[in-house]
Amino acid sequence: MTAWREFEAAEPEFARRVQELFDAHRHKTMATVRADGSPRISGIEMKFADGELTFGSMPNARKGADLKRDPRLALHSATVDPVDGEEAKWPGEAKISGRAVEAGDRFRVDVAEVVHTHLNPAATLLVVEWWTPEAGLRKVERE
Repeated sequence: MTAWREFEAAEPEFARRVQELFDAHRHKTMATVRADGSPRISGIEMKFADGELTFGSMPNARKGADLKRDPRLALHSATVDPVDGEEAKWPGEAKISGRAVEAGDRFRVDVAEVVHTHLNPAATLLVVEWWTPEAGLRKVERE
């Protein structure tokens, strides 16, 4: 797993775009794994600071209990619809997956994958860019 700062150092421009999408809205979505193995979706506030991606969990919150039992998580930026006729201006959406590590009263994220989904400049293709520590940055365009 990788700290946010290591990802930033490896791909600074890509990291900047992803962080801007997460920072654009206060509330994000987090997926965790319930005790029975089914997924749980929760609202979350998180922040990037000092090279780390961190978030809190209220005492006795289910998402915190999920993460203490199984640290796997996925984070999703807020999603906004493209404006009709101005699709090329749509910033897209971002996702980060990895593992939560307890850090006092908070959690920090060890990053396993970072994704930015957006449109090409002509708004004719869906562009999916993703980074992993093993393979680096990759990109695919789809009609």
